[in-house]
Amino acid sequence: MKKFIQQKLKDQKGMTLIELLAVIVIIAIIAAIAIPAIGNIIENSRVGAMKADATNVLSAANLYEVDGNTPATAGTVLISELVTAGYLDDAGEIPVASTVDLVNNTIDATATRGGLSVDFNDADNAAVNSMPNNQTGTYTPTTGNGVGTIAVTRN
Repeated sequence: MKKFIQQKLKDQKGMTLIELLAVIVIIAIIAAIAIPAIGNIIENSRVGAMKADATNVLSAANLYEVDGNTPATAGTVLISELVTAGYLDDAGEIPVASTVDLVNNTIDATATRGGLSVDFNDADNAAVNSMPNNQTGTYTPTTGNGVGTIAVTRN
């Protein structure tokens, strides 16, 4: 039996064209499924990164206020002030001309990256954290103490 199998294997010279086409079709189907899924993962991570930037800015503004600093504009602090004062190393995708309302602890900024824009419109930390990463359009928190709106758009 062993000699029979060895003889048959010795006669095999390679793959047929049909076998090769079948493998190519299978690879194409897998790629057609995987590429959109990977695109969504990348987009979701961009939204998540911008949400993390907004959370960092809100935390830095809280520290700024707790330390007894007085912002140039009453009740609001520019993100550039937080960077200058050393409370924020980098605002990430949040523009430094954006503001944080210290009275309500909300952020008003528009972050843009990789064809996505996230507009934080008087959104507090609860609203930012409760927003799902895979949602486009306007998000208004419905539970907890979340206030404001967050709009995600594709450019």
